[in-house]
Amino acid sequence: MKTFKLLYIQRIVFITMVVLSSCSSDDKNPETNPETNPEEEQEIIRTIEWTKTFGGSNEDNALSVVETADGGYAIAGYTLSIDGDITDKTATDSDYWVLKLTREGEIVWSKTYGGTGDERAEKIIKTNDGGYAIVGYSRSNDEDVTSNEGLQDYWIVKLNGAGDIQWEKNFGFSGIDRAFSIVQTNDGGYFITGFLDVSASNGEGNDDKSKNNEKHGVGEFWGIKLDISGNKIWRRYFGGTNNDRSYDVLQTEDNGFLMIGSSESIDFDVTNSKGSYDFWAVKVNSEGTKIWQKSYGGSEIDVAYAITSTGDGKYIIIGDSRSDDGDVSSAKGNADLWMIQIDGNGAVLWEKSIGGTQFDTGRGIFTTQNNNFIITGNSRSNDVDIKENKGQSDILNLLINSKGVVQWQSTVGGSLAEFGESCLETSDKKIIIVGSSESNDFDVPSNKGSKDFIIIKYKEEK
Repeated sequence: MKTFKLLYIQRIVFITMVVLSSCSSDDKNPETNPETNPEEEQEIIRTIEWTKTFGGSNEDNALSVVETADGGYAIAGYTLSIDGDITDKTATDSDYWVLKLTREGEIVWSKTYGGTGDERAEKIIKTNDGGYAIVGYSRSNDEDVTSNEGLQDYWIVKLNGAGDIQWEKNFGFSGIDRAFSIVQTNDGGYFITGFLDVSASNGEGNDDKSKNNEKHGVGEFWGIKLDISGNKIWRRYFGGTNNDRSYDVLQTEDNGFLMIGSSESIDFDVTNSKGSYDFWAVKVNSEGTKIWQKSYGGSEIDVAYAITSTGDGKYIIIGDSRSDDGDVSSAKGNADLWMIQIDGNGAVLWEKSIGGTQFDTGRGIFTTQNNNFIITGNSRSNDVDIKENKGQSDILNLLINSKGVVQWQSTVGGSLAEFGESCLETSDKKIIIVGSSESNDFDVPSNKGSKDFIIIKYKEEK
């Protein structure tokens, strides 16, 4: 009996040691643990909670979304409609359109802003006072728009929480100048970016007078620092003799700014061009002085549309690439959703192509609460990396980890064309996607006209 008990105890001790050794090994070697291996795709199941379309009988396009203080959503874009969900507009020119929704997707209020010319809103942000700021462009100098300097100006509109205009400002010269992005800065002011036609401004638009004799081209990255009331503090432009456009910006940890977009130039500020059009990033300090600039891409057309911080002094930039050489290592088709991670000095840490044999692109990116990243864009593919296509173009939604590995993928659309433009994770960890839709079948519940706002809400299945 004593021998039996001794053997039993020895067996229990042996099993316990094996289990502890196994657990210890997994903890010390996370690469061997599938739950912590960053290169392994994780199965995350998200399903559509609801999809809604809004608009009138003409063209309506949603381009940006924020979560509001009450848990709803404010969506900005533009409308040419004068009917349907658009209730305060009587002319078919294009105006800024902001739609405030509840978290269930019901309309709280709908407001348009502009003059008798065309206005298109590109980006909306929440402001520290509970309101909103919107940027885009304006061709008007009447009604809501108090002045215009040329064919097309940057137009920033500051709203209160109810959507009423508190102030508005325009910036531009005699040519086509267009804002695409805005951030509220750490000092309570704003920074806006887009492009300036320097050939039409005769070199004006840069408070750094050292550029006065440079013959820049039809499009430059144009960054403007504003105070809390929208008054100009400084302006800077960057680029070369060809077409350079900034589509997004963020404030960096050192209170500078990182502008991204595309560049076609090979001269002046652009010193390391890779091909036809490149991803181009320009880092400036808090006074607007250029710290560095970098080009990324291959010999074909590569365009960056959005940037986000990874929270550790690094950044992920997304867009699309038609290249299969240079910095692009794994091209899939006609054009791919291309993403790169860079460090604070602009060095590439990794790059990834996602797509099929047709056209695929990324347009919006958002950092989640657990340091993954939501990406939205659109896809015409149904092969290679893309699992499904419903029609001409579908909204493509991805969740990636910090290494660019896809954790979840979803395509949404009907038999016609859908485009994803902006995305966010809500405070309760739902996903919101906005863009435009032409369909009224498959995933799209209805169509009000030519093109509608589309809003998609995902929930995670437990």
